[in-house]
Amino acid sequence: MTERLERLERLERLDADTVTELVEYVDAELVDDTEPAPVRYYVDQHTILGPNELPPTEDPRAVWTEGDFRVSEEDRAELTHDDLAENTLTNRDSTVGAFQAWCAQQKPKRTPHPCTTSTYNAYGLHLIRRGRAGEFKPDTVRQYMSRIWNWQPERMRPDPSKIRGKLRTWRREWVQAGGEVDRAAALTIPYLLKCLEQCDEDTHIGARDAFALVLAYSNLHRRVELADLLVKNVQILPTGLVVTTAASKTDQDAKGATAFLRDRPDLRLVDRARAWLAVLRKLGADGPTQPLFRALTVKGNLQPRDRATKRGDRMKGGAINDRVQLLAGRAGVPYIAGKKVKAHSLRAGANTDMIAAGVSLNDRNTRGRWAEGSRTADTVYDRPHHVAQDDPMDKVPIGGFTERE
Repeated sequence: MTERLERLERLERLDADTVTELVEYVDAELVDDTEPAPVRYYVDQHTILGPNELPPTEDPRAVWTEGDFRVSEEDRAELTHDDLAENTLTNRDSTVGAFQAWCAQQKPKRTPHPCTTSTYNAYGLHLIRRGRAGEFKPDTVRQYMSRIWNWQPERMRPDPSKIRGKLRTWRREWVQAGGEVDRAAALTIPYLLKCLEQCDEDTHIGARDAFALVLAYSNLHRRVELADLLVKNVQILPTGLVVTTAASKTDQDAKGATAFLRDRPDLRLVDRARAWLAVLRKLGADGPTQPLFRALTVKGNLQPRDRATKRGDRMKGGAINDRVQLLAGRAGVPYIAGKKVKAHSLRAGANTDMIAAGVSLNDRNTRGRWAEGSRTADTVYDRPHHVAQDDPMDKVPIGGFTERE
């Protein structure tokens, strides 16, 4: 206060303007502002605080520079490359192309990527209407909508719940109206042997086809798994084969699955494996990292694959499917129990045979590389040919029980 009185005494000797300025200055200095400045805390969903611990008062995020966002041309090319199988890419591109065309035809036009939930729902209903008119099946539309959803930017994907509900409703209606899922026939051993009889195993093509048939059946291979096998993935032992499937549909981390396939006199796995590897050796294509199955010319030579940028020297899964259908047609069994024979028929046939033999679901899941605990092998891949089976009504006598007196 003494300092303040001294300043006020000096004010008497100053002019009016100076007095006003100094009074304001003195008053400002004497303001007793006891309220603390506001504190900002930085928290997000990842913040972890202990007892009595306050959040950080500074933004913990890094201060990035342009260099933190730049990648090389080589890295950019790798990152933009689709990490999907060839057939998956083909199916996705076809589905996406149809969706983009539909969006362009709408008035006003719709944006396909990223699309809104409204656009996603509208297109799904459009496909369901076409399906109800007979153009698609429910599972087909479900696959289409799933591909479009996965194609969207990860953080901007539409809400699929409405369309999934509509698809479930339509599928129930479709089944009640007599609709059936289109599944491949089960190529069980009796039918498999008929197909093997169509292979002239003295030729390169016949040796390849015969080994592909028995290997796919014995190890329940999907066609792309079979096409992706390398020479080193098959080891020949006196009593069978040790086969490593490097990656499969349910093995997204590519951990691989190795199985021992015991030889059988009806399938002759070992003899047929040796015969085909001898052909590859003769063709100079038996290197450990070379494909196990190769496309051949009519004369049995290696098919030129210079333009096969995606599959390289490997056969396409579609080519394997064509061979299975060709041999089944020659054997007089292009259809079994009303279902078409395809490459997948070998997988379904082996599972069906094992069920009839009493093999456990767990063992079948392991051999077929189905996910642990999956019941697909029972609910989807059990396709008996309507043979006579036990009927609980057989225990009731013909004509019923005699009435007791």
